[in-house]
Amino acid sequence: MEALDVSRYKLTERRIASLTLVIGAAAAIGAACFYSLRMAGGILTGALLAWLSFHWLESALDGLMRASTATAGSAQARVPMGSVLKIMGRYALIAGAVCVIFFVFQVPIVSMLLGLCALGAATIVATLYELWHPAS
Repeated sequence: MEALDVSRYKLTERRIASLTLVIGAAAAIGAACFYSLRMAGGILTGALLAWLSFHWLESALDGLMRASTATAGSAQARVPMGSVLKIMGRYALIAGAVCVIFFVFQVPIVSMLLGLCALGAATIVATLYELWHPAS
């Protein structure tokens, strides 16, 4: 069986992670200039939560890939519990953080949701980059 070269995919993952923070920071700066510091803080917080969630998902899926490769052909393949907890914990982390930040600091929920959208925007930008600059 031939080993898969994942270096290109890792580069795209790093690009998405970086763009999530850049887009979130740019949106927060815009919100601070044109709206309010609370709105900017919410956007930045949402972008940071999206970035952390992305890293947890990346780590969990890497663990699943290693486990599936190691147990290929085995009848006793198991999903690592750490991967399952990271995948489920991402949502608990986001929900808990948004609730605490909303109730304690009175940061608008809409701003945090907009910040969470930075991951989607970063994924779109990274995809467009890959389409415009295909690897040979």
